[in-house]
Amino acid sequence: MPEIRRLPSALVNRIAAGEVVERPAAALKELVENAIDAGARRITVTLAEGGLDRIEVVDDGCGMAPDGMALALERHATSKLPDSLIGPDGAIELVTTLGFRGEALPSIASVARLTIESREVGAAEGWRKLIDHGALLADEPAALPHGTRVRVEQLFAKVPARRKFLRTPRSEYAACLDVVRRLAMARPDVAFTLETVGAAGKRTALSLQAGEELATRVARIIAHELKDNSVAIELLRETPHGIMRLTGVAGLPTYNRGVADHQYLFVNGRPVKDRLLVGAVRGAYADMLARDRHAVLALFLDLPPQDVDVNVHPAKTEVRFRDSAGVRGFIVSGLRQALGTGDRRSAQGPDRGAMGRWQSEPIAPEAAVSPALSSIFSGRDWNAPQQRLGEARSDWSAPLAQPQGRAEEAAPMAEEAREYPLGIARGQVANTYIVAESGDGLVLVDQHAAHERLVLERLRAAGAGEANRRSQALLVPDVVELDEVDCDRLEDAAEGLARYGLVIERFGPAAMLVRAIPAALPKADGGALLRDLADDIAKHGKQDDSGALLLAERLELVLATMACHGSVRAGRTLSVAEMNALLREMEATPRSGQCNHGRPTWVKLSMEDVEKLFGRH
Repeated sequence: MPEIRRLPSALVNRIAAGEVVERPAAALKELVENAIDAGARRITVTLAEGGLDRIEVVDDGCGMAPDGMALALERHATSKLPDSLIGPDGAIELVTTLGFRGEALPSIASVARLTIESREVGAAEGWRKLIDHGALLADEPAALPHGTRVRVEQLFAKVPARRKFLRTPRSEYAACLDVVRRLAMARPDVAFTLETVGAAGKRTALSLQAGEELATRVARIIAHELKDNSVAIELLRETPHGIMRLTGVAGLPTYNRGVADHQYLFVNGRPVKDRLLVGAVRGAYADMLARDRHAVLALFLDLPPQDVDVNVHPAKTEVRFRDSAGVRGFIVSGLRQALGTGDRRSAQGPDRGAMGRWQSEPIAPEAAVSPALSSIFSGRDWNAPQQRLGEARSDWSAPLAQPQGRAEEAAPMAEEAREYPLGIARGQVANTYIVAESGDGLVLVDQHAAHERLVLERLRAAGAGEANRRSQALLVPDVVELDEVDCDRLEDAAEGLARYGLVIERFGPAAMLVRAIPAALPKADGGALLRDLADDIAKHGKQDDSGALLLAERLELVLATMACHGSVRAGRTLSVAEMNALLREMEATPRSGQCNHGRPTWVKLSMEDVEKLFGRH
């Protein structure tokens, strides 16, 4: 039998580095988290070649003494676990710092050239250590202000098998930028600066001041227009160990992206990429976004440390919840409440490209203008406009421009009408778009998209959702063969699924019996439905109300389809009274700013924008 022996410490560090420091962004994350844990209020990051050549992190935190620096470079030595959290009676799960393993610095030092300089607050001088791929080269005093400066150079230079798998400098820079953005978003009380160094010199890529409001910090990092196209989230819930709190900024469904890269999720201040949280976001926006579009948001979930395990992965980007289904439901309800309670907005303002096309000035051919109208607007007749207008009354039907819309006589805007967010109707264009005048601008409404949302909300309010839960019993029960584990999951969720009309029971160790399906899904394939539900439960956990989120989403799609078929179609002529009734109902209906597919139901052209079109600004 081969002899069992301990691995050399240098090899142990390199193995650990493979888990913690797989690319420059991973090393940068560890260094910035260390700076935050040290109480820094200003953090400056400098990158050369996307971090492949150099990563430098400077902070104004508490700093370290020379002896502390030496310990920090040893494996599993950390200042972030107090005595109360270690030992036989300790509870390491109660850790609140971003880092706590004590692996980052020794792992980085084993695969790169690491220079660390630090000075404690009040110390007479600082100290400097230089380690080159595990070998200590310098240990000496250094002059620097209080805080810590860490420089990482030549990452994986002596580990060619790892170096060759790194990406281009541009790709590595993008990953580093994402790391800084996420950490900066989680800590608006800390100032962040990101600089890049290249052939063209130094460039500041990110500069964020300390003390910003959360919504301001999020908008500055994601997109400036997010602040005007989002809702704030604030929700609390009691748990056995304390309070669970959800805060953040959620983009309106009409403000969406084609990829999910603009969804930022945090648990107890820690940036995470968690499938359960991503699934919760998808569920919350289920009936408000097209399948190929993704929400833009930043969610901050804070809950008692006993309810979440952050020690799942060495990189600490994944977490495990004690009550995953409860957390998911909390996020879904929080998002839906924020998006639906009193908010009727769509993405504000017209598209810039569309605004640019307004600048063209179509001129009607001279032949198309009646002589009477030409004479009215000629210079010699301005002194007698009323007489000339009277003479031209019979010529208003001349083809000055072919009408594409319809309007009734405009009445003066009543004083109370100025308080209506969507104004009062003035006409209809192409029998599809309602033109309304509000107190502060011009509103265009897509009548079909708007009415589609209104009908869906009416169906929900009237209990159509409950009606959809009725079962349709199968004449011959359907036997569906599945893996035993999937059968266990479905059996555990059977009670919740029955509330949505899906009645199932166990039929041996590896089969389920389908006795009834939801009446709203009369043509559903029982086998395919159960397999999808089992996969959904495996991925997201059992839901208390419906058994599985997927079934609830499918029934919501049925409601959405019913709403689409029951709504006012494009091309239908509406009276002004009907248009105003539609506008008033939109103002009173949650989520009326977007249709069931995530498209805006209305846009507003402010008076300032109108005046710009005519050069009055």
